[in-house]
Amino acid sequence: MIIAVIGGGAWGTALAAHMTKAGHDVRLWAFEREIVERINREHRNTFYLPDIDLPPKLVAMHVVAEAVTGAETVVMAVPSEFSRSMYRDLAPRLEPMATIVSATKGIDIDTLQRISQLATEEIGDHPVAVLSGPSFAIEVAREQPTAVVAASSDLHVADRIQRLFATRFFRVYSSDDIIGVELGGALKNVIALAAGVLDGLGFGHNTLAALITRGLVEISRLAVAFGARAETLAGLAGLGDLVLTCTGSLSRNRRVGQAIGRGKPWRSALQGNVAEGIRTTLAACALAERVGVEMPIASQMKAVIYDGKSPMAAVDELMLRRLKRE
Repeated sequence: MIIAVIGGGAWGTALAAHMTKAGHDVRLWAFEREIVERINREHRNTFYLPDIDLPPKLVAMHVVAEAVTGAETVVMAVPSEFSRSMYRDLAPRLEPMATIVSATKGIDIDTLQRISQLATEEIGDHPVAVLSGPSFAIEVAREQPTAVVAASSDLHVADRIQRLFATRFFRVYSSDDIIGVELGGALKNVIALAAGVLDGLGFGHNTLAALITRGLVEISRLAVAFGARAETLAGLAGLGDLVLTCTGSLSRNRRVGQAIGRGKPWRSALQGNVAEGIRTTLAACALAERVGVEMPIASQMKAVIYDGKSPMAAVDELMLRRLKRE
């Protein structure tokens, strides 16, 4: 099968390498011409996965129209802030029966749409699925056992993507709860920022366990309000991804949170990378307000990031909230 992967960052590159090893004809589109040239010449993405030897059969391209020509599946791995413009650019270039797989864990800040909703709005009737779950790019590229979820409102589409991506080290479950899978993947980044803040402040395991548990409550509460199933948030795309990004040293969102907790500007911690949780914090609070759902952790993170609130003051306010039953 011909597969186009749009996005030459760590996640897009890891997925492209994975699908090439699975025997597919894969074209990886990257915005940076130097990345394209190095992948084709040296079989390495020295910017985002510098220590990984990529399959020689993986072809990188700089012209997006060439990448998607003939592609039966198009995997989107671009940051949420660029998603709408990319989908709009791709719409007239897609093959008529191409399936879109969104591997972006974020929310469109302007419209508060999930990325699959945004995709459908821009590309029309193409089948859309999402791929989410606990999956650091570098570990997927190293073929370490990983389990994720492929979701679509059409379960036949989800099952097809499941079979397409599954290998002996990349296990894929299917689901028709695209709302739960997508919101779980996006909202966990907000809690991961908070986990980093706690670490930066010097707190320990008790505090982190409380944060993860109550963070999952917030994520589930909001997702269910939008039609998700609670059990989805207890699975890989919810709890699994939340635990990974709150505890894993490879989590960019956690690293940015650590910088905030240590009193450093969060922008300096990005170092040219993207931490989806920064924008998703705003989206989460706006979505919660829309449906009247309480999200105290997200609200405090918004105050810390955007209003200059002291991280320690945010912790105090969370701990001193009105007591209630669990």
